[in-house]
Amino acid sequence: MKVILGDTPAAPTPRQVAPAGRLVAQTLGGPREVFAKMRRLARALVLYLDFPETRRRIDRLQVHLGLARMPTRLQMWFGGLDMLRFLIVPVAAEYYRMRGINFRFHQLLRLLDDPASLVDPVGIVSERDVAIGHMMQVVHLNPRYDVQLLGMFPDGLAELEGQLRQMIAGTHPRAASIGAIVEHPDYHRQLLAYVEGYRRDPSSVEMVRADAGLRRDPEFTLAEAQFSALDDFLRYAVHLPTGLFGLLRHRLGTRRLNRAWCDCDPAETRVIDG
Repeated sequence: MKVILGDTPAAPTPRQVAPAGRLVAQTLGGPREVFAKMRRLARALVLYLDFPETRRRIDRLQVHLGLARMPTRLQMWFGGLDMLRFLIVPVAAEYYRMRGINFRFHQLLRLLDDPASLVDPVGIVSERDVAIGHMMQVVHLNPRYDVQLLGMFPDGLAELEGQLRQMIAGTHPRAASIGAIVEHPDYHRQLLAYVEGYRRDPSSVEMVRADAGLRRDPEFTLAEAQFSALDDFLRYAVHLPTGLFGLLRHRLGTRRLNRAWCDCDPAETRVIDG
């Protein structure tokens, strides 16, 4: 089953038409919401130093994804930086341009909505509800990575499905703030259909967002193939240098994705262009 998120939605979202001041106020919320956001942020920062808990999460993911080898935390972190620069940032900038959304202002709204969702590019130190909120807040190019990430939590996918139903019904506690940010009016319904199918059979569903031309670039299609699923990302990260100096040299000295470290064939990646 294909869940196709096209580039011609029936109606604009509040993010596209509401005044900037209203969007800021809606995403920030009141004192109670701000306190909850600061508590989630503090928990995420503490988890960076909670090595036993992150080790447990990594071990659960290894079993969940059936991987023989896992990268170190440093390899994951620098791999996350590669994922940001080679896939997430360029595709986000292109998508927001296509939707008529200011990239920098949108990142400000995301920060105001939930700063904890921005502190970890890989997601290992994210709490369950932070990861779910991020999924509902951002129209993903491909949600498979984040859905797999929720395997860290025994009830991750069930909770995601339940919270999506709340968003659609307008009863979710963060409905107002997330509703001010999400860029596509059909996103939550289509994501729910994807999650329902994934829970029945992960290999039977896909959800791919349309783009305005990046998939004509072979460098982008390679990054998309390698970073759209968590298990593929982790297999990439194990090839990174193991020492901090080597990782810094890699980060500062490379401008293109190393094909020798990629084991996904872009030709086999099923995509839908708008």
